This record gives sequence, C-alpha cells and structure tokens, in this order.
Amino acid sequence: MTIRIGILGYGNLGRGVECAVKHNPDMKMEAVFTRRNPAEVKVLTQGVLVYPVEEAPSMRDRIDVMILCGGSATDLPVQTPEFARLFNVVDSFDTHARIPEHFEAVDKAARESGHAGLISAGWDPGMFSLNRLYANAILPGGRDYTFWGKGVSQGHSDAVRRINGVKDARQYTIPVEAALDAVREGGNPDLSVRQKHTRECFVVAEQGADLAEIEREIVNMPNYFADYDTTVHFISQEELERDHRGIPHGGFVIRTGSTGWEDENSHVVEYSLKLDSNPEFTASVIAAYARAVYRLYKEGQTGCKTVFDIAPAYLSALGGEELRKLLL
Repeated sequence: MTIRIGILGYGNLGRGVECAVKHNPDMKMEAVFTRRNPAEVKVLTQGVLVYPVEEAPSMRDRIDVMILCGGSATDLPVQTPEFARLFNVVDSFDTHARIPEHFEAVDKAARESGHAGLISAGWDPGMFSLNRLYANAILPGGRDYTFWGKGVSQGHSDAVRRINGVKDARQYTIPVEAALDAVREGGNPDLSVRQKHTRECFVVAEQGADLAEIEREIVNMPNYFADYDTTVHFISQEELERDHRGIPHGGFVIRTGSTGWEDENSHVVEYSLKLDSNPEFTASVIAAYARAVYRLYKEGQTGCKTVFDIAPAYLSALGGEELRKLLL
C-alpha cells in the first residue's frame, strides 16, 4: 500500500522531506500546506498542489501521515498537538530539555483522536539518541560523550544575524580534536563545554557597521557563544555565498566502558555522521519514521512515540524475510 504524505511547512526541511519521499517507492506526496501565499510556493513533485494551512482539516481522508516541518521554538509545540487531533504525525522537535512536556501534549491529543504520532525524529535527537541508548544498555558502567560538527548551526547563525549591523552570517560548531582523541583513547576525561567545542562565525556586516562591537556582542552572547572559544571572521556577501552556501553538519556519539570481573577490558563504541545537508538527512530519517507511524496506526496503536519505541523493522520498506536474508 502507498503511504500518502502531507507536508506542513516548505522550508529547508520540507523540501528535504519531498526529496526523501521521492526515494521511497511505498510513499507519495499528497499535498503541501503553507502559511505563505500558496501561489508563491513552487514544489518539485509534478501534480502536487500547495494549500493554505487552514485547508488541512478538510483533507483528513487524503493524508496518511502529516510531517510537520516547522521550528522547535514556537511552531511545533503548538502545531504537533493540534495536528495530532486530525492526522497521524511526525515532527523533528529538537529542544532536548522540553521533549518530556512536548511528548505529553502530543500523546494526549493523539490518544483522544485515535491517531499515532512520533516526535523528535532526526539525527540528534533521533539517530544519536538511539546509539546512546544501545551503548548504555551494552556498557552500563560507561560514560557518554557527544560531539557536534563540524557543521552549520542554523539557530546560532540566526542569533548572529539578529545583531544590529549584521547583514548575513554562518556559524560553525567544531569539535576540539584533542578532546575527541582523548575520548577515543578511552581516557574518560572530564570535559567542560569550552573544552569540547569551538565556534567559528563568518559575518557579513552592513556598510559602516561597528565591527568591533559586533564581535564583542557575538563572543559574549549568553547561551550561544559566551561559554566557548569563538572566532569571528568578517567577509563579503560574495564570499559567504561562494564558500558557505551549504548546510553541512554531523558529529560523533561515543561511549566508553569496561567489562570483565574486575573491569579489566576497556571498550569504545562510536557512531558518527558526516552530512552534506543537515535538513535533507533529517528529512530522510523522518520519512522512515513516517512509515513506522503508519504501520503502528494500521495495527490499531495510538498515542505518541519516540525513536526508542519503534522496532527497527518498522522503518524499512523490506519485509521480515528480506531483512533476515539481507541484513541480519
């Protein structure tokens, strides 16, 4: 059976979901919903129409899973519970500290409406979360380390762009190699935030802007840069568009631990990602979990799930016999 996908929000993530659906033969794009003028939103999939978000409720019978592609700060806390009352849903909510309350809101809405939903699909939270769980279960006496980058942080880039006098900016999060090497060697170091990552900003300033003041605001910005060694480069718009157009990212999840009666044998478990496109990879993870949500719904399950609750076989388009033959 073909899974009919709806997309709410057609930014970088929404376009990534559209590409992911194209590569999953058991899925099809049914519709895109936007808060913008639909006439100004051009999608890639031939024959798929764009609708104002207000028309989504009228299409409940045409969409099997609605994928929500808004931001975690203000969009998803409202949209995901709202749309879970109408559809099976998947989102990529990534504010780690607020995941428990977001889960409760979506779970309540989905159970009351008889739908299935899944929150926080992506690579962190998502694939990194799974690998932290697997390694914790296997090495219960170990330590966890997560390194992000090198990659563009969209939230931090936006924070820099909001500074007075900044025209455009990109911010990269970069693991400290010495810290990464120490963890890989099984040294179990105690690492501060500053010791684990550095931040590098490429800034296009408005003509006549006070560059020293912009740099001061960046490096002292609480919750973003103040706790890190941060380097600021001022470049032209042409340089930014030429050298920093992409949205790469990635990182490493590492757990160190030991086994044996006296803990005499040490082990290092590492999972890494190197992504040319953060939103497109995130979208590909979301598409796989949309398949899982649809299967759960067809089985009669309702309520909210996370990646921890989904059996791996539910993610694959292959059947159990094929999986056992090809991948086990």
